[in-house]
Amino acid sequence: MTVLQIIFLGISVIIVIGALMTVSSPNLVHAALWLILALAGVAAIFVLLEASFLAVVQVAVYIDAISILIVIAVMLTRRAMGETERQINRSWLLAAFAAFMVFSGILSLFSQVPQLANTPSDLVESSEFYIQELGKALVNVDQSIIPFEVASVLLLAAMIGAIFIARPPERAGGDS
Repeated sequence: MTVLQIIFLGISVIIVIGALMTVSSPNLVHAALWLILALAGVAAIFVLLEASFLAVVQVAVYIDAISILIVIAVMLTRRAMGETERQINRSWLLAAFAAFMVFSGILSLFSQVPQLANTPSDLVESSEFYIQELGKALVNVDQSIIPFEVASVLLLAAMIGAIFIARPPERAGGDS
C-alpha cells in the first residue's frame, strides 16, 4: 500500500466520521461543525487527485459559503442552544434497514455498468485547457449557470425563512 493510499483511507475515515456525526449530533451547531469537517475532507480528496481547482471551489463554495450560512441560520432560530430531543426514535431500525437496502441496490446497479470496468485514458491536453473549458461552461447559459442560479435562490429563500422564524411573535394588544 502506498503512502497516498494510506492518506486517502485516513481522509475517507475522517469524512465518514464527520458525516455520521453530522446526522447524529443532537446539537445543531455541532452538526454544522461536523459538516464542515466532512466537506474539508472532500476538499482534501480533491487535492490528492490533483484537482486543485475543484479543491478551491469546494473550500470557497461549500465550506465558506454554505457552512457559514447554515451556522448563521441555526443561530438565528435560537433553538440551537436549547434542550434537544432524542435523535433516535422507535423506527430507527426500519430506517437503517431501508438505507442499507437502497445502498445495496445502488451498489448492484453500479456493478452492472460496463463503463466503470474500463480504465480511464490518459489526458492528452494540458490541465489548463480543461480549467478554461470548465470556466466557460460555468457561465454558459446553455450549460451550468441555471443550476447555480437555482441554488442561490434556494439559499436566499432558506435565509429569509430563518429570519422569519427567528422573529419574535407580535403582540396582539399593541405596544404603547
